[in-house]
Amino acid sequence: MKPIILDGHSLTLSQFEQVVYRYAPVQLAPTAIKKMQQSRNEVEQLVQEGKTVYGITTGFGKFSDVVIDQHQSNELQLNLIRSHACGVGKPLSIPAVRGIMLLRANALAKGFSGVRPEVVHFLLSLLALKIHPVIPEQGSLGASGDLAPLAHMTLPLLGLGEVYYENERISGGEALQRAGLTPLRLEAKEGLALINGTQMMTSLTALALLHAQNLLLSADIIASLTVEALSGIPHAYHPLLHHARGQLGQITTAKNMLLLLTDSGHTTEPGERRVQDAYSLRCIPQVHGASKDTYQYVEQILNRELNAATDNPLIFSDEGEIISGGNFHGQPIALAADFLSIALAEIGNISERRTERLVNPSLSDLPAFLTKNGGLHSGYMILQYVAAALVSENKTLCHPASVDSIPSSANQEDHVSMGSIGSRKLLQVVDNLYSILAVEYVCAAQALEFHPSLQLGAGGQSAYDLLREQVSPLTADREGHQDIEAAANVLRQGSLVKKVLPHHPLQL
Repeated sequence: MKPIILDGHSLTLSQFEQVVYRYAPVQLAPTAIKKMQQSRNEVEQLVQEGKTVYGITTGFGKFSDVVIDQHQSNELQLNLIRSHACGVGKPLSIPAVRGIMLLRANALAKGFSGVRPEVVHFLLSLLALKIHPVIPEQGSLGASGDLAPLAHMTLPLLGLGEVYYENERISGGEALQRAGLTPLRLEAKEGLALINGTQMMTSLTALALLHAQNLLLSADIIASLTVEALSGIPHAYHPLLHHARGQLGQITTAKNMLLLLTDSGHTTEPGERRVQDAYSLRCIPQVHGASKDTYQYVEQILNRELNAATDNPLIFSDEGEIISGGNFHGQPIALAADFLSIALAEIGNISERRTERLVNPSLSDLPAFLTKNGGLHSGYMILQYVAAALVSENKTLCHPASVDSIPSSANQEDHVSMGSIGSRKLLQVVDNLYSILAVEYVCAAQALEFHPSLQLGAGGQSAYDLLREQVSPLTADREGHQDIEAAANVLRQGSLVKKVLPHHPLQL
């Protein structure tokens, strides 16, 4: 596999995916090494001259006014990592941890942080060897960056902490010994540079964004299947209507829907069965489209943060400036994560309403709960309950984390982003949405069993056939969780989008 070259400026979401999921190799660009060495020389000069510079010759946070003797600068950095490694909760997933390591290396590669190139080489060696630090998911305020999680990331570089290595959870020291590596000794500013940043919240939001691509397209495909099952009216997706409003996501979604419904024998014209559909069918472009617009906004924010310098202070060697500021503050990602949570929750919200129309005989011409022998059989009655429960849970999760702030470090750090909390909640919304869409997918396919002679649309046939490879038509009651899990796995693996996309160029 072609290596990803880190220069601090050009990392993409696609490359992020290759590293965290496909274990693509990563290397430092020669230009990055040169830039890093320049800023490192500046740090060493400052230490020799005994100048007072935050985090290099002083303590941290409230202790920024405490000057540290230059002979204790290495001890200062080690103490920083040890004291800040106090996260709690479940360990982050391996993809999340790999993302954190990659993003921290890329931020340092910009050459504004004053670390030796060998520090980043060491971090990338752990990434290549699949030595993954155990990073607890809780304990970050999102400013000054993700301090506790990044301290746990740094511990194994020093032969401390815990890692996952060779399918075991072992000490960082044992892992380095097995891999033939000597623990790193941090020098002036290096500990601070490793932990002062937004890499946890950015990694988690990037993972969610990758899922969002898949979910938004899957939602269009599944919705089109439901439109067919309910004899919907595609005239509501006419391009004239959507161009009249001008919202880009809405225009794109309407185009997707018409493409997916091409040649369908299930859809109807206005007045044929009803004059117009309920909102959950008629307003698919408006609702799904608004979530697509949100996705585009969050993608822009994230792409910038993938290549951001987020520690403090920053060293600008060419200009001869060392500037202490607040680039570690996670507000941009915090707001983006909250916004994406809301956008994805709304995809689930409208999906559940379509599921209700599929299973409720008062809202369609379909048998109650999609079973031929209602009463003896409950059919897919409780699948809608599950979707409703998850939709309600997502509404609770969508309370924005970014509106909260609690002062820390003796009120020196008196406004924080809570971005790591927002990004963690976002991933739970994503996970719930897979199941909500899976319920609609299963119910839409079952509804189509009652009109077997009619031709499915261009995308619907592919979607139906794919599900039927995993879930047979419902003829008698069975354990419903198995149907949901099978459909959700199809969605999580991206199989639905991969099946439909080559023949029908859907857009985000």
